[in-house]
Amino acid sequence: MTPVEILAQYGPRETMEYDVVVVGAGPAGLATAIRLKQLNAEISVVVLEKGSEPGAHTLSGAVMDPHAMNELFPDWKERGAPLNQPVTGDEVLFLNAKGAHAMPDWLLPGCFHNTGNYVVRLGAVTKWLGEQAEALGVEIFPGFTAAEVLYGETDAGDAFVRGVATGNLGIGKDGQPHGGFQLGMELVAKYTVFAEGARGHLGRQLIAKFQLDKGKDPQSYGLGVKELWEIDPARAMPGHVVHTAGWPMDEHTYGGGFLYHLEGNLATVGFVTGLDYQNPWISPFEEMQRWKTHPAISKHLEGGKRIGYGARAIVAGGLLSIPKLVFPGGMLVGCEAGTLNAARIKGSHAALKTGMLAAEALVPALAAGRSADELEAYPAAFEGSWLYAELNQARNFKQWFKQGNTVGALMTGVEQWLLPKLGVKSPPWTIHRTRADHESLHAAGQVERIAYPRPDNVLTFDRLSSVFLSSTNHEENQPAHLTLKNAAVPVSVNLERYAGPEGRYCPAGVYEYVTTADGADALQINAQNCVHCKTCDIKDPTQNIVWVTPEGGGGPNYAGM
Repeated sequence: MTPVEILAQYGPRETMEYDVVVVGAGPAGLATAIRLKQLNAEISVVVLEKGSEPGAHTLSGAVMDPHAMNELFPDWKERGAPLNQPVTGDEVLFLNAKGAHAMPDWLLPGCFHNTGNYVVRLGAVTKWLGEQAEALGVEIFPGFTAAEVLYGETDAGDAFVRGVATGNLGIGKDGQPHGGFQLGMELVAKYTVFAEGARGHLGRQLIAKFQLDKGKDPQSYGLGVKELWEIDPARAMPGHVVHTAGWPMDEHTYGGGFLYHLEGNLATVGFVTGLDYQNPWISPFEEMQRWKTHPAISKHLEGGKRIGYGARAIVAGGLLSIPKLVFPGGMLVGCEAGTLNAARIKGSHAALKTGMLAAEALVPALAAGRSADELEAYPAAFEGSWLYAELNQARNFKQWFKQGNTVGALMTGVEQWLLPKLGVKSPPWTIHRTRADHESLHAAGQVERIAYPRPDNVLTFDRLSSVFLSSTNHEENQPAHLTLKNAAVPVSVNLERYAGPEGRYCPAGVYEYVTTADGADALQINAQNCVHCKTCDIKDPTQNIVWVTPEGGGGPNYAGM
C-alpha cells in the first residue's frame, strides 16, 4: 500500500496543536525551544527527535566555542553542562608520507586558535540541553520521525507550512501494515522550525519547494568519520587539540584530520573528506584508517583501544551557500541552514545561536497573533549578529580549496591571519562556486585506482566491525529508507562509468554490488547498517539515491560520542 492508500484506509491521523513545532533535538532545535520558554513560559513547544533520545544521533569532533552557550545559559557551569575539558594547546600539522611539519604558533590563523574553547562530546552536551528544555516545560518526543511536511494554502493559492506528520509504525518490507501498525500523527503549529542537521530530509524538500537556494552557491559537504579511543594514560594530554592537513589527501582533494584529547584518558579521532572529491576510487572511510597510521597520529593511540565509531556529513559551503532562512510558516536553523564555520571546524556554537535568534523572532510574532507568515526578523537578526560577522570573514574558505590545497592554505592564511592584522575584518573580495559535490566525479578509467591496505584490527579496522561500535539498529521488517528513483541506474551508470562508488563513499557498508543467480550485476542495499550520515544522498553522481526517514528510534546510538 502507498502512504496515501494507508491514510485513506486507516485515517484520519490524530492531530496535536502547538504554538511551535521543532523538528530535531540537536543543539539548534533545543536552543530554539529553550529560548522560547525562557522568553515566554506560556508558549507551547514540542520537539521531535528521530533518535532514541536527544544526542543519540549527534556526532561531532568536537571543540566547542562557548560564546552562544554563555548567552543561552550564563550559569551553565553551575547547571552542570558537560563542558569539562578546556583546550590546553593547539597543534596544526602539515603531513607528508614521511613526516610532519608543525605551523608555528605565531603564524596560526585566528580560526585555529582554541584558547577559551572546550573539548566536548557533543552527544552528551545535547542530552544535557534536552534535560534543560524539559525542565522549562518543553515537550520532547524521542523516537518519532518527522516524515512529511504538512502544507496549507492561502486564499490567494500560496503554500505555507502548517506542521509535520510523523511516520507510520508497523509497515512491513512489503509496504503492508502488520500487527504492530500505528498511524502517524499530525503536529500542527503556528510556526515550524526545521533543525534536522546537515542535508535534512525535510529541509531539502523545503529548499526546493520555496526556492530558498535561488541565487546562492551550491551547498558543499564533507564526510566526517570519527572514532572514540581509550588511550594509554601515559600518552594522555587532556585538552590538547591536533589538526592536520596534507597526507593522505592529494593536492586536489580537500580533507584533514583531527585528534582531541578529552578528560579521562579518552581521545576523539577523526578525518573529514570533502565530498567534492573527483576520484571515484576514493573511500573516505579508508582514508581515515590510513591517516591513523601516520607516526604523528599513531603515537597518540599506541597501547589504546577503540571504543566508539560514527560518521556524519557536515556542511562546508559557508555563508555564500546559506539558503533563505524563512518561508511561510517556518524557518531553518543550525546545520539545516548550513551555518557551520568550516574554517574554524566548528558548528555547535552556530547552531545554538541560530536557534536563539529564531526564538527571539518567534516570540513577538506569536504575541501579535501572527502565524504561517515569513518571519523576516530572524534573517535580519542573523545578519546583525556576531555569527554573521564570523561567517562573513570565512566566506571564501571552501572556494579557495577548489583551486587546490596549496592555494587554499595560502589564502586562508591571508584572509584569517594577514587581513585581521591589517585591521581588515572581512576579505574585500568574494569567490563563488557553481558546481554541486555530486557533479565532480571523473570516470573511473580516467583516474588512478587506489589500493588501500588491509586493516590490522589494532590501529585500523573494517567497516562492519566499525558499524558494530556505533550500536546501529533498525527494525528489519520495514521498507528500506534508502530509495532509488530508478533501479536500473546503479548498474547502467554508476557501475559502468564510476565503478560503483557507493561501495566506497558509504562509511557503513550499506551498498555493495553483487552478482545475481543469472550472472547479472545488481546493487544490494543493506539498509540496516545505515548510520544516517547522508553521504549517499549527497554524493550519488546521478542523484538517484534518496534518503527518507526510517521508523523512529532506528539508526546509531552514539552514547558517549
